[in-house]
Amino acid sequence: MREGMRLVFPTIEYKDKAIEYINEFYEYDSEINGTGALDRFLQESTYDKWLEKLVDAMDIANMQENKVPDLTYFYVRESDDRIVGTINIRLALNDFLRKEGGHIGYSVRPTERRKGYGTDMLAEGIKVCETVGIHEVLVSCDKVNIASAGVIKNNGGVLKDEFYSSTYDEMLQMYVIKN
Repeated sequence: MREGMRLVFPTIEYKDKAIEYINEFYEYDSEINGTGALDRFLQESTYDKWLEKLVDAMDIANMQENKVPDLTYFYVRESDDRIVGTINIRLALNDFLRKEGGHIGYSVRPTERRKGYGTDMLAEGIKVCETVGIHEVLVSCDKVNIASAGVIKNNGGVLKDEFYSSTYDEMLQMYVIKN
């Protein structure tokens, strides 16, 4: 883990910081991925309901049929307790995620990009995968997202497939990272 950074499980204490984090994406007109649906919950529901969703996503025994268990963390800078990124780690894959989503989704807030946070955060997510027995981690990105592809390659990602996604109406790349 990069010194001064940590993965933090979201709590109610991070509500204002989480809203500020998502609002920055809107302010910079930046695509939002890898937040465990935080952006959608803030638009359609509440932060508190999103926290409930995060806990439910770990309840494997009562998982909805089309869902998979996952963990979502904030990537927080300790010096100012600022949310720099989010990472969503899927502990299992359904057919859609195996083809188009992969095990890990992540995002870095626009004003913190190009500082190495994405590479470090993904490395931490890969460690979590290894801890739970996932030794071939699938990670996808839009073909035009050269920065994300670089983050994945910096973590040992090897291009597995490139294809058109009708779901996202764009070309996607799927990488595999062996740990």
